[in-house]
Amino acid sequence: MKQREVGEAYEASTSALEAAKGQRLSLRRAIAGLEAALAAPQDPDGLGGQDGLPTRLIPALERLQEVFAVHVEVTEAPGGLYHEIMENAPRLANRVTRFRREHAELTDGIRRGLAECAEANDPDAVQAVRDHAVRLFADLVRHRKRGLDLVYEAYHVDIGGES
Repeated sequence: MKQREVGEAYEASTSALEAAKGQRLSLRRAIAGLEAALAAPQDPDGLGGQDGLPTRLIPALERLQEVFAVHVEVTEAPGGLYHEIMENAPRLANRVTRFRREHAELTDGIRRGLAECAEANDPDAVQAVRDHAVRLFADLVRHRKRGLDLVYEAYHVDIGGES
């Protein structure tokens, strides 16, 4: 790891940190795809026909599932971001544990969203799909923001709220 002392803080550039930075844009785009699917106008019958919510959500959730799996790999793999954070800032152990738990919950939420979309065949089921997807979207946005905060606290580096 390259680091330069700056008072008590330091700036770091590591392969794990760079991998996380590189993956952030893909995750942001996948979350934006979920948001776009949710924001599109609902079809008149509300059943999810050709232009219905479940039909729009499935490709967005499939893409999110792929990208989120990479996010988990980049952060949780041996030698990944969380491993490095634990080496450099062990005081953040509880927060890293929380992120690992969130990864499992979010992965399950994406999987359940796909399953609900496949089974949504009446207006109530479509509304349940919408409610689940909105909660998932909010949870992903919060997770991403807290990830920025964790990296900043560990490295004193902003990996970019825009990427």
